[in-house]
Amino acid sequence: MTRFWNVLNNIESYLCRALLVMFVALLFTQIVSREMFGHSFSWIEELSVYMFVWFVFFGASYAAKMSAHNRVTFQFGMLPRSWIKWIEGFADLFWIAFNVYFVYLAGDFVFNKMNKFWKSQTLGIEMKWIYMVLPLAFTLMTVRIIQVNYLKLFKGIDVKDPDKIDLDDFKSDKDA
Repeated sequence: MTRFWNVLNNIESYLCRALLVMFVALLFTQIVSREMFGHSFSWIEELSVYMFVWFVFFGASYAAKMSAHNRVTFQFGMLPRSWIKWIEGFADLFWIAFNVYFVYLAGDFVFNKMNKFWKSQTLGIEMKWIYMVLPLAFTLMTVRIIQVNYLKLFKGIDVKDPDKIDLDDFKSDKDA
C-alpha cells in the first residue's frame, strides 16, 4: 500500500519521464528513417508534438508539487518569515480559483463542445483525447498547490524550490 501512495505522489514525475523517453525515441526513429532510408512517418511528427504538449502540462503540475513556479518575491525581503508563507498561501488561493475555473472551461469544451468528428490529421484519433490533458493536468496542479500549502501552513514543512539552493549551506555541508 505504501508503494501505491508513493507512485501516486510522484505520478507527474513518472509521466514526464515516460513521455520524454517516448517522444525522444520517436523523433530519433524519424531522423534515422529519414536520413538512412529516405522515408519518413508523418504520424511520428504528430504524436511527438502531442506527447510534448502532455509533457509540458504534467511538468507544470510537477513544478507546482516542487513549489518551483516563478513568483515575484522581492517584496518579502522586509517581512517576517512567518508572514511570507501565509501571504503566499493567500496568493495561491487566486491560482487555485483560476485552475478550478479553467478545469471547468476545459472540461466543458472537451466533453460538451468538441465535435466527435474532430480528428487528428495523421493519427485519426478524436481530438478530445488529446485535449484531455487540460482538465487532467490543471486538476492535478490544483491538488499539488493545496498539498504544498497544507505542508507549509499546517505541518510546518518548508517545501523549497529545488533551483534555489543556498550556496553557503551547500559549502558548509561540504566542509563538515
